[in-house]
Amino acid sequence: MVYKKSAQTWRRVVPVAALSLGLAVLASPTTVQAEQTLRIAMTASDIPLTTGQPDSGFEGYRFVGYTIYDALINWDMSSADDISGLTPGLAESWEIDEDDQQVWYFHLREGVTFHDGSDWNADAAIWNLDKVYDEDSPQFDARQAGNVRGRIPSMDGYEKVDDYTISFTTSEPDAWFPYQLTFLLFSSPAQWEALDGDWDEFARQPSGTGPFKLTRLVPRERAVLEPFADYWDADRVPQVDRVELLPMPESSSRTSALLSDQVDWIESPAADAIARMESQGMVITSNPYPHTWPYQFSMLEGSPWRDINVRKAANLAVDREGLESLLGGMMVPAVGTVTPDHPWFGEPEFEIGYDPDEARRLLAESGYGPDNPVEIKVLISTSGSGQMQPLAMNEYIQQTFAEVGIELEFEVLDWESLFPNWRRGADHETSLEAHATNITFGWLDPFAAFYRFMHSSMAPPNGFNWGYMDDPEYDRLLDEAKVTFDQEAQDALLAEFHARMVDDAAWLWVAHDVGPRAMNPRVQGFVQAQNWFQDLTPVYIEE
Repeated sequence: MVYKKSAQTWRRVVPVAALSLGLAVLASPTTVQAEQTLRIAMTASDIPLTTGQPDSGFEGYRFVGYTIYDALINWDMSSADDISGLTPGLAESWEIDEDDQQVWYFHLREGVTFHDGSDWNADAAIWNLDKVYDEDSPQFDARQAGNVRGRIPSMDGYEKVDDYTISFTTSEPDAWFPYQLTFLLFSSPAQWEALDGDWDEFARQPSGTGPFKLTRLVPRERAVLEPFADYWDADRVPQVDRVELLPMPESSSRTSALLSDQVDWIESPAADAIARMESQGMVITSNPYPHTWPYQFSMLEGSPWRDINVRKAANLAVDREGLESLLGGMMVPAVGTVTPDHPWFGEPEFEIGYDPDEARRLLAESGYGPDNPVEIKVLISTSGSGQMQPLAMNEYIQQTFAEVGIELEFEVLDWESLFPNWRRGADHETSLEAHATNITFGWLDPFAAFYRFMHSSMAPPNGFNWGYMDDPEYDRLLDEAKVTFDQEAQDALLAEFHARMVDDAAWLWVAHDVGPRAMNPRVQGFVQAQNWFQDLTPVYIEE
C-alpha cells in the first residue's frame, strides 16, 4: 500500500495510516477571467448517478463522484510523476486496534459542511453507512448499495464512538481495508430529509462535501457543476466557474465536438483522429497508470477457456505492438495484470508475446486449427469508462485470432449494460452465453487488482469473479496476503500469486491504458495523475 505517514498515535492503537495532507499548492493563473466554463465530453452515454455512489464505472467516480463528494480517505492526485497514494479526506487519520486487527478507528474532520450548510460528523457518517448496509433503514438505497458494497467486502460492522470518531469492524483482518473506503462517498442526511426522503429528487439536487456542487442535471444531455465556496481543503479550490459534463459515447462525435469548439476537453480520443487534432492545435495528454485491458474468462462447464492450451494460444496470438501502432502509441502492451516493473509481477515462466506459430501448435495439441477453429463469444462495449477504443481493438484481436484458429464472435453492448453484468456472472441470462467479458479495471491496490476477480468467494453476486474462477491455491495466497500487514512480505505473496496467474494464462492480457485526453490549448493547469481518477480543481481556461 502507498501511504503518507504521520506520527500520530493513540494510547491503545497502532498507527497504520495516519496521514497528513501536505499537498503541493498547484500554480494558478494570476488573472482568471470571470464566468469560465470547462466543457468535458465523457465516454458515457448518460450522466452517472449523482446520489453519492455513482454508476458507470470509474468514469462515474471521476466526474460526479470525487467532484461532488468526498470519501473518508481520498486519492492524492496532485502528481503526474508518482503513482497516486492515499490522503485524508473526511477522516483526518485512522488506526487499527493493537489488540484486535479487525477493528479500525477513524477520526473525522471537524468544521466540514455539506453543500446545503449542514454539518459533517459521526451521525452523518453512520447515516450514510446505513444507506448502503442497513436494508431496514429509511434511507437505504438499493441502487447505491449495489454500486459500492462489492467494493468493500470486508465490512462487517460500524458504530459511532463519539461525535467525531467512528469505528469499523472487518470480517477478518484486512490490510487493504483503507483502499476499499475510497469508494464510499457521503451524502447529506439533511438534504435527503428536506426532499422528503426521495432519492430520485436527491439525484437532481444532491448535496455532498466535495469541491463542486451540482447545479443542473439534464439526463443524457448534461450536468453542470459549480465551485463549493466553503470547501474544506484550501489547496483544492476550483479555478473555473462552471464545469459542463456532456455524455458522448462515440469517439467520432467527441472529436467533432472538440474541433468545432463545442467542448474544451474530450476523454479517450480516437487514435486515427489524434494527428488531425494536433494539426489544429489541440493538446493530447497521456500518462501510464495502473490499468489493464483484458478478457476475463468464463471457467464454467463447456467454456473453451477451461483448456490451458487455448488460454495460452490466445495470449500468444495478439500482436500487441501492431495494436499499439493502431492506437497511435496510446497504450502499453500488457503481459500480466500488473507491469513487469511492479513488485507484484513476480517471476512467471510463461512469456506472453506475439508468437502465432506457438499459438497454432498449442491449439493443434488440443485438436483445433484454422479448419476446426475454437469458437468463442465475448461481451464487449461500444465505449465506456477506461474501455479505450473497444470496437477497433476487438476487431483487431478478432483478425489476429482468426490467423491461428480462434473464431471470435462479439455481443456488443452499451457500457451501461455491460458494466452491471460484471457482477451477474457468466451464467446469468444477460451474459448471452458468452465465454469472456471485456471490461477494463484499475489495480491501485491488491483487492482491486486480484482479490475481487480471482478469489472464489467473490463469485457473483458477491464480487467481480464473473467467470467463477475457483482455485484453492489462488485463494490461499490471496487470503494470506490479505492478513499480512508487513508490506514486503505482502508484496512477496502477491508476486507469487501473480506469477501463478500468468503461468496459468488465467486471462487474456492485452494493454495498459495511458489515459489519453485531447484538449483545447486554452485548458491549463491540468495535472494528469497516474490514476484512473483525475482532479479538476486546478484546471482553468486561459483566454
